[in-house]
Amino acid sequence: MNILQIASLLIVLAGVFGAINYLFLKLPSSIGILVVALLASFGVMILDLVIPALGVADQVRNAVTGIDFSDALLEGMLGLLLFAGALHVKISDLRAQWRLVFLMATIGVGLSTAVVGFGFSWITGMPLLVALVFGALISPTDPVAVLGVLREANLPKTLETKIAGESLFNDGVGYVVFLVLVGMAFPSGDGHGSGLMDAAKLFAQEALGGAALGLVLGWLTFRVMRRIDDYSLEVLLTLGLAFGGYELAVYLHVSAPIMAVCAGLLIGDVGAKYGMSEETRQYVDGFWQLIDEILNAVLFLMIGFEVFAIAFEFDFLITAILSLGLALLGRLAAVAIPVLLLRPFRSFSPGVIPIMTWGGLKGGISVALALSLPDGEWKPLILTATYVIVIFSIVVQGLTVSRLANRLGREPDLV
Repeated sequence: MNILQIASLLIVLAGVFGAINYLFLKLPSSIGILVVALLASFGVMILDLVIPALGVADQVRNAVTGIDFSDALLEGMLGLLLFAGALHVKISDLRAQWRLVFLMATIGVGLSTAVVGFGFSWITGMPLLVALVFGALISPTDPVAVLGVLREANLPKTLETKIAGESLFNDGVGYVVFLVLVGMAFPSGDGHGSGLMDAAKLFAQEALGGAALGLVLGWLTFRVMRRIDDYSLEVLLTLGLAFGGYELAVYLHVSAPIMAVCAGLLIGDVGAKYGMSEETRQYVDGFWQLIDEILNAVLFLMIGFEVFAIAFEFDFLITAILSLGLALLGRLAAVAIPVLLLRPFRSFSPGVIPIMTWGGLKGGISVALALSLPDGEWKPLILTATYVIVIFSIVVQGLTVSRLANRLGREPDLV
């Protein structure tokens, strides 16, 4: 199938599965589509076991593996999704929470990577550097999954800002940490140097370069939009910024996710206030909300079908279940340490640590990074563990985080 046929099929299936969820399961939209896709995938596998002559599972598996999920997300959908998510996080709200967001997106990602990596190495006997790569790809919360759930959860505004802001930034930082560790663990795999100086240089280039590029491109787009009062053209300019900026970041070897977040924050706040009329604001918000929901549906559908790429070996599944505890422990460290560091200087509402720990969802980015690893003896195990953690995170944590927030208290945070 060509790319147009694949895109058409995914959109048709997302619509059909979304309707099934709306009529019968009545789960939050993205989670419901994922659950229906999983049920359909397992149904095909069971049918293949009952009637082996059909060979349906093999046909579906070939079709699924024929779609490069890693490239489709990391080099296609991710820029639009991050830009759309950042558009709806106001800088003024983020400014009040910036210390916690910064610490969780930097120190928190590092702590989680270390906790998960050392634990995974101990459980599996995997070389430590390779295990740290797994820690890096599973540590960031996925802004796509997080923002999708936050729309349904009705959490307090300050708590929502913490979770959304941190997920937007720790995703970009985690991706950079992943690239650095892949360069060290697989020095011949992607051409990156393996020394500590090379790693530090790569981190600075990716993270700081991505932020600078996003702010510069966002500012230039804002300056152009100030001179225009045509909502259709201004929507087109934001689309060009998201698409073109992301590809330019990839070309310049700076962090494309961080670029998309910084550009989206600037356009969504400064650009909306000073560069758009009220009519334009409504059209830009509506357009990007629709893009966000459509791509979310397609992405969660693809995650559900990626089960065909997983190795269902008993030892792998046992390791994956143990890894669930490691991922939650790493997330707890990523949340608790920054909160405890800031507690002498500000107050937090009751339950902020367990709510943010449970609300740190993993998603398609982790699966895409696992799929992008060089082929080797450890890749099937890493991919299986990643997939199990992601499915548990989205379905179980995603469906219960709102209930947990209600149970632990919904008082607004004290700033």
